[in-house]
Amino acid sequence: MSVSTPRTEEPTAASAHVPQPAGRGRGNGPRRGPKPSRILLVALLTAAALYFLLPVYWLVVASTKSSADLFGTFGLWFSDPRWLDNLSKVFSYGDGIFWSWTWNSVLYAGVGGALATLLAGAAGYALAVYRFRGREAVFKVVLAGVLLPSTALALPLYLLFSKVGLANTYWAVLIPSIVSPFGVYLCRIYAEAAVPAEMLEAARVDGAGEWRIFGTLVLRTMTPALVTVFLFQFVGIWNNYFLPLVMLSDDRKYPITLGLTTWQAAANRIPELNQLTVGGAFLSILPLAAAMLVLQRYWRSGLTQGSVKG
Repeated sequence: MSVSTPRTEEPTAASAHVPQPAGRGRGNGPRRGPKPSRILLVALLTAAALYFLLPVYWLVVASTKSSADLFGTFGLWFSDPRWLDNLSKVFSYGDGIFWSWTWNSVLYAGVGGALATLLAGAAGYALAVYRFRGREAVFKVVLAGVLLPSTALALPLYLLFSKVGLANTYWAVLIPSIVSPFGVYLCRIYAEAAVPAEMLEAARVDGAGEWRIFGTLVLRTMTPALVTVFLFQFVGIWNNYFLPLVMLSDDRKYPITLGLTTWQAAANRIPELNQLTVGGAFLSILPLAAAMLVLQRYWRSGLTQGSVKG
C-alpha cells in the first residue's frame, strides 16, 4: 500500500507580492516612542528656559503696575496696566536724569565696545600672524588678564586716574573699557584659523601695505570674531556697576546701572522710586535684547569657528 506524501506548493509570483501588515514588514518594525533620555533632556531645557525667562516676565508685568499695586497684587499677573504712564514718569523724573544715564551707558558701552573690539582684533591678528621675540610671553600675560577679576583693578585704577586728574570724568570709565583680554585671546585663535597666509602673501605681492591689508582684508575675514567680541564687551560695559561707582561722583555721569541703584537706595524715603526703578530696569534691558537678537548669528558662528578650528 503506497503512502502519498503531501506536496509543498512553491510560492507563486502573486503570493510573493502580497502586502505585509503595517509595522511587520522586513526591516520595518513597530514604531518606537521618544527615548526617556530625550524626554528628560527636553524637560531639563524647558525648566532652564523658564528659570531664566521668569525674571524677565516679572519685570514686564511689574513695569505696568502702580507703586501700590507693585506690592499689593499678585506679582506674576497684570493689574490695572498703565505702561506708558509709568515709562513717561521714568523719563521725566529728576529733570530727565534717566536720559542722561541712558546716553552715558550708550557712550560707555557703544564707544568702549567698538574701540575694544578694534584693539582686540589688531592685537589678536598680530599675535597670530607675526613672529617676534616674546610673543608667547605677551600672550600668557593676556591669558592672565582673562583670569584676573575686574573688581580687583578698580581701586588701583582710581588711584592712577586721580593722580592724572581724570577721576570723575567720562574718560575714567571709557579708557578701562577699551581693554579686553578675552577679546585678544579670541581674535588670536580665530585669526590663526580663518586668515590664510596665502591671502596675505598675495596682497603683499600686489603692493598692499600692512595697514591696508588689516583694514581691507583681515577685518572683513574676522567679522564673526569681531562681532562676538563687541557683543561680549557691550554687555559687560553696559552691566558694569563697580567701576563707575568707584570712579564717578557726579550723578549726571552715571550709567543706567549705577543710576538705578541710587533710586533703589532712596526708595525707603520716596516710595515712588520703587516703580521708577522697575520701569528703568525694564528699559535698560531693551538695548541688550536688541543687540543679542541682531548679532546672535555672528556670535554663534564666531564661537564655533574659534572652538573647532582653534
